[in-house]
Amino acid sequence: MHGDRLARLRAEMPRLGVDAVLVPRADEHLGEYVPDRAERLAWLTGFTGSAGLAAVTPTRAAVFSDGRYVLQLGTQTDAALWERRHLMEEPPAGWLKAACGGAGCRVGYDPWLMPEEALKPYAEAGLTMVPLARNPVDAIWTDQPAPPMAPARPHPLAFAGRSASEKQADVAAILREAGQRAAVVSDPASIAWLFNIRGNDVPHTPFALGFALVHDDARCDLFMAAEKLPPQTRAWLDNGVSVQERSALPAALAALAGERVRADPVGTPAWFAQTLRAGGCEVVPGLDPCLLPKACKNQVEQNGSRTAHARDAVAVCRFLHWLDTQDGTATELSAAQSLLDLRASLEDFRGESFPAISGAGENAAIIHYRVTPESNRPLRANEVYLIDSGAQYQCGTTDITRTIWTGPDAAPAALKDRFTRVLKGHIAIATLVFPKGICGVHLDGFARAALWQVGLDYDHGTGHGVGSFLSVHEGPVSLSRAARPIPLAPGMILSNEPGFYAPGAYGIRIENLLLVQEKLLPAASKPFLAFETLSLAPIDRRLIAAELLTSDERVWLDAYHQRVLAQVGPHLDASICDWLAQACAPL
Repeated sequence: MHGDRLARLRAEMPRLGVDAVLVPRADEHLGEYVPDRAERLAWLTGFTGSAGLAAVTPTRAAVFSDGRYVLQLGTQTDAALWERRHLMEEPPAGWLKAACGGAGCRVGYDPWLMPEEALKPYAEAGLTMVPLARNPVDAIWTDQPAPPMAPARPHPLAFAGRSASEKQADVAAILREAGQRAAVVSDPASIAWLFNIRGNDVPHTPFALGFALVHDDARCDLFMAAEKLPPQTRAWLDNGVSVQERSALPAALAALAGERVRADPVGTPAWFAQTLRAGGCEVVPGLDPCLLPKACKNQVEQNGSRTAHARDAVAVCRFLHWLDTQDGTATELSAAQSLLDLRASLEDFRGESFPAISGAGENAAIIHYRVTPESNRPLRANEVYLIDSGAQYQCGTTDITRTIWTGPDAAPAALKDRFTRVLKGHIAIATLVFPKGICGVHLDGFARAALWQVGLDYDHGTGHGVGSFLSVHEGPVSLSRAARPIPLAPGMILSNEPGFYAPGAYGIRIENLLLVQEKLLPAASKPFLAFETLSLAPIDRRLIAAELLTSDERVWLDAYHQRVLAQVGPHLDASICDWLAQACAPL
């Protein structure tokens, strides 16, 4: 099947006048979750990870992804068809140059599926990048799904905290200060935030897909299919919003001829900048003007997140009790379903924020493991089980990971050592106090220090931003060595999830969500910040080597567990509350 598809794609290349083609895992909004219609990489290769790219020449083909998916690439793609490559260690531009026989190779790409920044390495390698008028995979995918048409719906002020017109005025002020007449907004999370709307166009994230132009006088053009905007939603949109079909985009961009227009070179499809320049605009590279205001949650959104996490904690603690009382029949799939069922019984539950990572033993070592009926296996005695999951509530978005020892025997000393070093990194981030102006890249090393001391590390970032009933992975700030140099600010919500992975044996990750808050320090000569932990669930004491913890780390863990017991216990049945009291007992 995949061999036939690859052959048909290669047959398209001479007709397009190119020597190679790129097939990224992306849609026109460059988001993490895409509609079925945009799953071109999975259709072509079999690889279903959320980040990846295929490069195809007449004689060679490769699939690239990052460290989260190295093992998944090996299981989902055919080695006879596809070379498997690490996106960072062997970048596709260098691979393509070698596969094509040197510089000058004409590489076809869909300008709707790649940002301008992603094109630079190919040009720097001497490759000629050729924007294609039609996606070559679409030309051969005869039963490609139709675009999603779920209706957009209002997101009430009780959850949004600020009106759409206030947000649009703020963005317009950003543009005026920068001397820019308009900005392109293609990120569906920005669309949702800017217009206070939500939808159901992609899995796990309440997006209504569309595009927008924001002008420096606060007028907005929203490009969205008419059938996606029922009367209630049209009435909800501010009078300053002009609603048009996507087909009106070229004319709207042409009307900006001679103006300075902002387009995010990382988050916006290259088509926009290319079209604007062709129409006589000066394209100004710059951050999507909605990203920072959206990331800094207002007080209503902060309180909503606290509510969401308190609600979610009840389901998570019930699940951990269920897990501890199993009779040996639980599997990866049944465990994930149990947690989903417990969440579904909660008030305001709107679905998972991503597919649960439910991995036992060796599967837990696959960083972004997705259990399937084929890979599903029992949770056996005396092994590690990792569950990374989250939920969407109208008041907020959650994401939490716990690593569990299934018992009944004591965990091996080496495993407890690794777990405790991950825990030390988690506590180091949770307890940090740092001055304003510090970026995520500056903090990442604190989470790794205890692992580094013994020559260990993990191949993913320490934390990502989280939206407010939006994307569970939200930019522009993260805790990572690859993070953008954007300072953390009050109101931002980030994950704290150091880990360690022993391929073929086990995986460890401990994740809570954190809220950035101002920190008052009497002797401080400038503003400082700290983190408030939002997630509430016990950390498995059976995996902790207490002697590796400092007294301050013990104090933090005991206080955290007492907070979990005090806040979650009253909402649990007596037997579960008794279990939670034991799980939260002081070290």
